[in-house]
Amino acid sequence: MHSTFTSSTRRRITYRWRVVDIVVASVLGVAAALIFFAWNQLYQPVTAPFEALLPGSQALFYGVWLFAGVLGALVIRKPGAAIFTEVVAAAVSALLGAQWGGFATIEAGLVQGLGAELIFLVFLYSSWRLGVALLAGAGAGAAMAINDLILWYPGADVAFQSIYAVSAVISGAVIAGAGSWLIARALAKTGALSRFASGRDATARV
Repeated sequence: MHSTFTSSTRRRITYRWRVVDIVVASVLGVAAALIFFAWNQLYQPVTAPFEALLPGSQALFYGVWLFAGVLGALVIRKPGAAIFTEVVAAAVSALLGAQWGGFATIEAGLVQGLGAELIFLVFLYSSWRLGVALLAGAGAGAAMAINDLILWYPGADVAFQSIYAVSAVISGAVIAGAGSWLIARALAKTGALSRFASGRDATARV
C-alpha cells in the first residue's frame, strides 16, 4: 500500500519546466508587477495611520508585495516557481520605476520569493492546499521582515521589530497566502489553467 502511494505520487510530480510553464509564470509576474506599481503609489496613505498609531503595524498591508511568488507556485507547481515569479514581478516593478531603486527592489523580490519557496520545498512540492499556501505566504512575510529590518530599519528597538515581524507574517499569510490560493482557484475554474495540474485538480473537484 505504501509503495503504491509513493510511486503514484511520484508519477504526478514532474519537476521539469515546460515552455508553457515559463510563459505563464512570466505572465503572472508581469501582471503582479502592474499591481505592485499601483500599490507603490497607494501604500503610504493607506499605511500611514497604522504606522502612526502603532509603529511597525504598517506591515499588515505589505502582503500585497508577496503574492506573486505564492501564486506562481500554486499555478505552476514546479520547484523554483515562487522565486521565478516573484523576481519577474520585482524586476518589472523596478523597470516601471519603483521608488526603492532597481537593485533593492529585485533583491527584495528574490528574498521574498525564497521565503515562500522554502515552504513548498518542505512539503516536497506535493501539497497545494490552503494550509500550505498560508504557510508559504507567512514564509514570504517572515523573509520580508528580516530583510527590511536589516536594510531599512537598522537599530530599531525590539518592540518595533517584533510588531513589524508579526504584522508582516500575518499579512503574508492572509493577503499572499489565502489571496493567492483564491486567485489560483478562480483562474482554474475559468479553464485558463487546463494545461496545468492546478487546473485539472479544480476541474476534477467539480
